[in-house]
Amino acid sequence: MMAGQQYIGTGRLGTHQSVAYTGTAGEISNVIGTQTYKVRVVVTSAAYIKIHQDADANAATTDVYMPADSPEYFSCTPGQKVSAVQVSAGGTLHVTELV
Repeated sequence: MMAGQQYIGTGRLGTHQSVAYTGTAGEISNVIGTQTYKVRVVVTSAAYIKIHQDADANAATTDVYMPADSPEYFSCTPGQKVSAVQVSAGGTLHVTELV
């Protein structure tokens, strides 16, 4: 294994959702599935992302920074949502459930 690389295990690709974001946060339409505990997240431009339960808790510039086009894997809880807001340019948030 390469230094600095984290092994996250494997999972089958499940439901995929995408949404545009700008200076206003974009949030996936549907909650994460009932048997999903890991998601793959990709943003097409640098963004701040948030995985949250509360419908009013969209991503803000104080949340986790994520660089463009660099997939990351996150633990989650069924029923949560993912949102993103731009750093300096709008883009698309991609969320794929791993089941």
